[in-house]
Amino acid sequence: MSSSMPQPETAPIVACTISRDVQNFDLLIEDMEDALGESWGDLGFAEALAFFGQPEANNMEFVALAIDETDEDNLVLMTEIITQAKSRNIKVILIAEDVTPAALHSLLRQGADEFVPYPLPEGELAQAIARVRAIEEAPAPAANAPQLKAGASKDGALIVVHGLAGGTGSTTLAVNLAWELACVGKNESPSVCLLDLDLQFGAVATFLDLPRREVVYDMLSDTENMDEEIFGQALLTFGDKLQVLTAPTDMLPLDLITSEDVNRILTIARNQFDYVIVDMPSTLVQWSEAVLSNAHVYFAMLELDMRSAQNTLRFKRALQSEELPVEKLRYVMNRAPKFTDLSGKGRVKRMAESLSISIDVQLPDGGKPITQANDHGTPLANSAPKSPLRREIAKLATSIHDLKGDQAQAA
Repeated sequence: MSSSMPQPETAPIVACTISRDVQNFDLLIEDMEDALGESWGDLGFAEALAFFGQPEANNMEFVALAIDETDEDNLVLMTEIITQAKSRNIKVILIAEDVTPAALHSLLRQGADEFVPYPLPEGELAQAIARVRAIEEAPAPAANAPQLKAGASKDGALIVVHGLAGGTGSTTLAVNLAWELACVGKNESPSVCLLDLDLQFGAVATFLDLPRREVVYDMLSDTENMDEEIFGQALLTFGDKLQVLTAPTDMLPLDLITSEDVNRILTIARNQFDYVIVDMPSTLVQWSEAVLSNAHVYFAMLELDMRSAQNTLRFKRALQSEELPVEKLRYVMNRAPKFTDLSGKGRVKRMAESLSISIDVQLPDGGKPITQANDHGTPLANSAPKSPLRREIAKLATSIHDLKGDQAQAA
């Protein structure tokens, strides 16, 4: 009698997770169930390679490859899984926890379509699934050069970020300030361009997960013949809102460019964009004067330690000896003490007094989520929107935008 009864139809399997042990990614299980119900399965690494040869793999839309730092020893196996999936037109969503940027970028270069950090931000997996389902064979939006207008004259505001010591968070501030400014408008957001002028160790490309290209070097080495089209071709678009000039592919001498080169780049950028954000090398170079002279605001970043204090003093003296406009400097304290840390607040005050400076901005320590966001190539607004550091940078962007609006009305 039971053999004559109709069997319930099972939902077709359209996706699967691939991991060493999916129980290590419990949030992934929950999000897959929310997005797909019972239309997904789970495979181990070796099982996945065998599965790709089965007829059932023909129905697969995507796989979610979940890895952590332990799996970095098996990057060859991870690469083979991505290669086999892509050869069968199966999309790959990479889920990674505590994986080094080098390993992450290696797997993304192998063809992973989407990346989501673990623990999964709320709703991020569902959005990634929607994106891979909508993927068409077209150039990646990030690689599209913006169409710049010849003869434009926006007279954009130039905002510079300069770390006075290694690890003071200058690139984190530059990247996230640029992104917050690109998103600040309620009706129409301003146009923003981010320039990475640290030709040796520039990390903007890493922090936004953008490729470095030879065209940047070509543009820098011949700025005399640069026009709007050539400058635009050197830019990359991030998130449909932000234009980025990454550091070159190779580590180059800082004196590859001159003050004249820098002036040409800044002039064309300011003509095309409402805001131009410059991430500077920590080293003072011959063309640093050109950037400072053009800057509307020059953020000098330091921390509450002796090296920052000594570097700040030497930085000030160097500028003053050349009679450069030190009044443009706005000192930013990174990893500032919390509001309740009265002892720390006292140390900040004494440091400012001893250096005869005013510390205008104090940014809190965002902790591990900041490092993760940078490693994963996403702005804090996307990966850690409630981070106290992100909130302070957003306030800074709003104040800059409001000030520019007030000045425009006064004019």
